[in-house]
Amino acid sequence: MTGVKWLERIMNTVADRGRELLGLRDGANDGTLAELCRRLIAGRGEASNIALAREILRRFTALDEAGRRDFFDMLAEQFGPDAAAIASAVAGFRSDRPETLAQLIDAVEPPRQELFRRLNMAPHGTASLVAMRASLLEHLRQRPMLSAVDADFRHLLASWFNRGFLRLQRIDWHSPAVVLEKLMLYEAVHPIRDWQDLKRRLESDRRCFGFFHPALPDEPLIFVEVALTREVASEIAPLLDPEAPTGDPYTADAAVFYSINNALAGLRGISFGNFLLKQVLSDLGEELPQLRRFATLSPMPRFSEGLRMLLAGQVEDWPVSRVEQLLADQQPALRERTGLEQPCAAVERLLQQPGAADEAALAEPLTRLALLYLVEMQHPAGQCFDPVAAFHLANGAILERINPFADRSPKGMAQSHGVMVNYRYDPDQVVANHEAFVQAGRVAMSRALQKDHDKYLAGKR
Repeated sequence: MTGVKWLERIMNTVADRGRELLGLRDGANDGTLAELCRRLIAGRGEASNIALAREILRRFTALDEAGRRDFFDMLAEQFGPDAAAIASAVAGFRSDRPETLAQLIDAVEPPRQELFRRLNMAPHGTASLVAMRASLLEHLRQRPMLSAVDADFRHLLASWFNRGFLRLQRIDWHSPAVVLEKLMLYEAVHPIRDWQDLKRRLESDRRCFGFFHPALPDEPLIFVEVALTREVASEIAPLLDPEAPTGDPYTADAAVFYSINNALAGLRGISFGNFLLKQVLSDLGEELPQLRRFATLSPMPRFSEGLRMLLAGQVEDWPVSRVEQLLADQQPALRERTGLEQPCAAVERLLQQPGAADEAALAEPLTRLALLYLVEMQHPAGQCFDPVAAFHLANGAILERINPFADRSPKGMAQSHGVMVNYRYDPDQVVANHEAFVQAGRVAMSRALQKDHDKYLAGKR
């Protein structure tokens, strides 16, 4: 970290000297951002380029939202590839001369990419570009013409944040305060209430690991929190209780991954999670060889939305009549609690304000509906409707267990009616499960869930 700060001082000194050479002055109008960007792309001197890069990033940071929108529009309109140059390069490539391939590659690459590379030369350039992309993503939904700009960002960031540049680091109570503060700031799955809460999550029966990048030494890009337990947890509250007694990690036989957080919005879509989990599995296995089970306790962030669609018959291949058939044997208990004959309507009624007796009647219907949601419900493009399921199943995990009312927090009840899932990682099956899922869409399930799937879901029309 000291070495990084020393390099930053050197870069700032070089930038200051380059600024003098360029005649850039505080508060002066030295050209529009577009002009400065063109000068940066054309520039040859290292000091002047570093100074220009720093100046462009400084001015961008000072822009309001309208100014940033205009900046991104400018990148899309003025720094895209030259269609005429591409056509000429394609014609040259057809002549079958070896050097024409390089010419075609140069022509196809948008000038934006070289601009971003040169902006990265500035002190804190990588952090500034990650923040710039986060700002771009906020405008992207309303301005789809910016998708090409985002594609260039993703292309470069995927290279700069390649697994080979990332360092896995354990985070504990003795880690630098700035890193601990970032954990509290970025924990979005189960927010950390205070320092006491954080300290409990970093006790000896817990593990926390994060990926770090040399250009962002104090930023955990992604981090995972792990509880070392005697059994795979089926409820989140005991894991989050700051007063819970500390267990002995050397008698634990299960590692429960209960929170995975991507920290920086500007790195959205840059995949770290699969590498992180597999590396942590390996490291935990070496440190604590008595561990026999590796599983998650995962949220279902879109289950409430998906359940509304299922109960309303809005899911392809699952009309209300088919969902009613799935719940047919639960109809007497549901009718007793609600007086309604139709199971779907009864479930919907009970979910509005479930009491303890209602939860008993809801547990089995929710479990079946959650299984249907996880295994059968998809986006039109074919991916899992649930993003957490899509991540773990594509990563080679086994759908192990569905836990009704496992998260009674307001957030848990709102997003999934309290239902959580255990995904189990078996190192010997990860590759085969991954291939089966990505090639054929086949979900690996525990014996119990496979039995329920075959009994209640398979072939029912």
